[in-house]
Amino acid sequence: MKFENYMQLEFPSKSSNEAFARSAVACFASQMDPTLEELGDIRTAVSEAVTNCIVHAYPNGYGIITLRCRILKDNVLDIVVKDKGVGIPDLEQARRPMFTTGGDDRSGMGFTIMESFMTTFSATSKVGKGTTVHMRRKLQKRK
Repeated sequence: MKFENYMQLEFPSKSSNEAFARSAVACFASQMDPTLEELGDIRTAVSEAVTNCIVHAYPNGYGIITLRCRILKDNVLDIVVKDKGVGIPDLEQARRPMFTTGGDDRSGMGFTIMESFMTTFSATSKVGKGTTVHMRRKLQKRK
């Protein structure tokens, strides 16, 4: 699929990089002139995806998170967040609201939030190979 613009970042799965990723995507998306609500939804979805990588993908240390954004035709923002961590053994179970492997301080709502804030959402995972989250958000055309 052709794109109008894109960016790709790689960074370690350190918790301090969650805010960096969220801000980088917001800055990139700003060229599409999103509403504040759209921008907030995008930031939240990216935050959830990156936080999942930080908390779950590399439980015994740090690994690399790859973040790619593209602007597609018809004012669509395309976002991919990928890790090469432990993977998710049962993706269907992990996508259920309130399910978490992250302990008592985790809500288990990450996938649900990503899916509800984006136009399309998909996730793939292979145990021992990592997880990829692919999200798209169609933005309103502003006059």
